[in-house]
Amino acid sequence: MEVQPNILGAFTKLGSFLREFCEDSVSQNHHWSKALEKAIIKAGQQNGWFTKNNVLEALNSWGTLLTKINLEAWLSPYHISKDFNNKTIAIIMAGNIPLVGFHDFLAVLITGNRVIVKLSSNDAVLLPFLVTYLLDTEPLLKKKIHLTQEKLERFDAVIATGSNNTSRYFDYYFGKYPNIIRRNRNSIAVLTGNESIEELKLLGNDVFQYFGLGCRSVSKIFIPKNFELKHFFEAIFEFQDVANNHKYANNYDYNKAVFLMSEFKILDNNFLLLKEDKSYASPIGTLYYEYYDTMDSLNMRLKSEASELQCIVGNSAVSNSIPFGTTQTPDLTDYADSVDTIQFLLNL
Repeated sequence: MEVQPNILGAFTKLGSFLREFCEDSVSQNHHWSKALEKAIIKAGQQNGWFTKNNVLEALNSWGTLLTKINLEAWLSPYHISKDFNNKTIAIIMAGNIPLVGFHDFLAVLITGNRVIVKLSSNDAVLLPFLVTYLLDTEPLLKKKIHLTQEKLERFDAVIATGSNNTSRYFDYYFGKYPNIIRRNRNSIAVLTGNESIEELKLLGNDVFQYFGLGCRSVSKIFIPKNFELKHFFEAIFEFQDVANNHKYANNYDYNKAVFLMSEFKILDNNFLLLKEDKSYASPIGTLYYEYYDTMDSLNMRLKSEASELQCIVGNSAVSNSIPFGTTQTPDLTDYADSVDTIQFLLNL
């Protein structure tokens, strides 16, 4: 690993600032703290899903990750030479949750490449603020970062994140370039009936954080035949304030009306709808559930449908699972769609 010290130092300093801000917004970096507070307010005004709490969750997650120890541990398995990595990488960012494309942005710069970022109109405030901080910390990065909402031009490779529909557009326009093109994926939880109340509460965080808008948000649970769903409802009651967000409440009310008019059988606790369904992607305010016969048969099914899944939450009996409550706190090594972004960049 041979990361340029100025780049590593800039991101390390950014991490320190974010940790300090999230712990105490009136920090030693008073000027930057005030500016970030304004950016958070502006981001929420432009996108009603970006509540202050959700933005702070994202900022705190990145603050935790951006330490010298974490960055060096992440990059230690790779051979990164500053003499060879000088490509221009276009990143087309999604805007479903705050700073959802920051990992790609970090990966491009930390490997010594230049980045052109096409911002999502849904998340056009937070990354520009962080870039301003980085440039103040390390002015040499000005030659390596370009943010735009215009047509992308003059690049060597593409990393694009979107829906299944937009991915067809990405394939058409960027298929001739080396690329990572991400499509819809969903996250699920597998319950055995032996979960503690605390584990079910943690699952609530996997469901409700970012209002369920992320690909790492749990949109469906698999349950055994004898599972009492009332226990799940009881455990997640503390998340009822989610319905105070008008955008969430509007989606919940709309989907409830649609289900009732269609005479679908649903369970309802006044802020979450439970619907039995074989699909993975549930609408906002809704969690799908499906019964399974045996853990072995379910593990086989999930393995065969792995390309549709981002995260699987569960206990040790569930193959390739992660613990309850951890979907929204990925490590630097948790690559989206299991595609190693660093290796992709080094192979260019």
